[in-house]
Amino acid sequence: MTTSVPASRIPEAVHRRRWAILGVLMLSLLIVVLDNSILNVAIKTISTPAPTGLGATQSQIEWAINAYTLVFAGLLFTAGLIGDRLGRKKVLLGGIVVFGIGSALAAESGSPGQLIAYRAVMALGAAFVMPATLAVLMNVFERDEQPKAIGIWAGGVGLGIAIGPITGGALLDHFWWGSVFLINVPIVILALGLMLWLVPDSRDPNPGRLDPVGVVLSVVGLILLVYGIIKGGELADFTDPKVLVTIGAGILVLAAFVVFEKRSDHPSLDVTYFRNKVFSAAMSAIALVFFALMGVTFFGVFYTQSVRGYSPLEAGVLMLPLAAAQMIFAPRARLLVDRFGNKATTTAGLVLIAATLAAFAGFEADTPIWQLEVVFFLMGTGMAHIMTPTSVVIMQALPREKAGSASALSNTFRQVGGALGIAVLGSVLATSYRGGIEDKLGALPSGLRDTAGDSIEATLGIAARLGPRGQALITPAHDAFLHAMHVTALCGAGVALAGAVVTALFLPGRAAAGQPQKEEPELVAAADRES
Repeated sequence: MTTSVPASRIPEAVHRRRWAILGVLMLSLLIVVLDNSILNVAIKTISTPAPTGLGATQSQIEWAINAYTLVFAGLLFTAGLIGDRLGRKKVLLGGIVVFGIGSALAAESGSPGQLIAYRAVMALGAAFVMPATLAVLMNVFERDEQPKAIGIWAGGVGLGIAIGPITGGALLDHFWWGSVFLINVPIVILALGLMLWLVPDSRDPNPGRLDPVGVVLSVVGLILLVYGIIKGGELADFTDPKVLVTIGAGILVLAAFVVFEKRSDHPSLDVTYFRNKVFSAAMSAIALVFFALMGVTFFGVFYTQSVRGYSPLEAGVLMLPLAAAQMIFAPRARLLVDRFGNKATTTAGLVLIAATLAAFAGFEADTPIWQLEVVFFLMGTGMAHIMTPTSVVIMQALPREKAGSASALSNTFRQVGGALGIAVLGSVLATSYRGGIEDKLGALPSGLRDTAGDSIEATLGIAARLGPRGQALITPAHDAFLHAMHVTALCGAGVALAGAVVTALFLPGRAAAGQPQKEEPELVAAADRES
């Protein structure tokens, strides 16, 4: 049984402008990626007390990131299904409008709480943008061109990572912190015009019903789980009853979600897809690599700015090698897959990611900066050789009509992995930092002592307020942070190695000459049952 769609199914006019359509889709993708990469550079500024920033704590910064990620991940299931049902172009347009409105509101936030709320609004829009871009791509390119198109699409992530930090740094050097969100608005307007002109609509001719119960269970479960992990980091105690109860409740709700989806005749997540080891391994690889990378990105900003003393713009420029590597290698990753197979390419990418994360464990305050640049370039190289092969495996596993669902699954695992990476590795960082700095804060009043132990920015902020008396805190703060970074980096490396084991065991090897990888019959059958 084959799920390939004959060329006649794609109108000639659409086929002729397919590369222009891909460009518009990448612009839409750029909006979502740009926001996250810009925010990474702005973390330090937003943590600075008013009027420069909002005085956000490390926990509030984590929630500004995780509010976006959790809403995004929780709604991707439904967003993909709505796109398949109502039309991908319609939900793409609606999602971009909501994202633009949320960006404008976030720029005017007056408190960390408002910023967190408006980031959630932005995520609501982004949830409808991301799966629709990949779903449209699958419906305007023939199967033999899809790996190349997906590689270029993945390279768009690298472009966003490159533009974001530099744009964010330049804005922060000349304007207030809210400008990093306001910059999204003109991009949204441009994308809307091009989309109305070029992008065709498509939908599933046999869509399933929506699954509100499943959506609620997934969102509630994820929020409880990640909140419990973040709370454990705040308290520096994962055995605290509140932490254990919250994490346990999250796991139970997510287990209920899986049971409900398995029994439902219209699930938002068809768990039968995961009976296939190849499909599950590809999903796991995406989740694990983003778990490791998002956590490292989080502490990398504080390392370059707080410890090394670089400005936001300079920190953005330092990220260029990572972005450049993704842009160079993501569109070409298919060539390695053709020669060596998915297993070797993806496993090697994850091993490379693990090695670069482990390299952070050797970085000190005076490490030559070129070493950081080499590590960033290798990290981007590894990521490019993970994202493209796994995305192709996932997207080609399901029929073209189910492209929204397949894209939603891929992006959900990516975002959930990223959210948990920030929560878990962010908590490891906070716990390790507090443990390293606590005994150096004894001379401070009790109220200041608790605040100063939250993060390196909190310690340095209080040191600045104390004037000459606070100078004694700077070196211990740097030392405590570096130790915490080393511990966190090694944890991230361990996660990446776990992903390498999974892909080495379950992803397919190189296809025999003249024998392309076959689509997975179990997945096709599951998709047919949906229809």
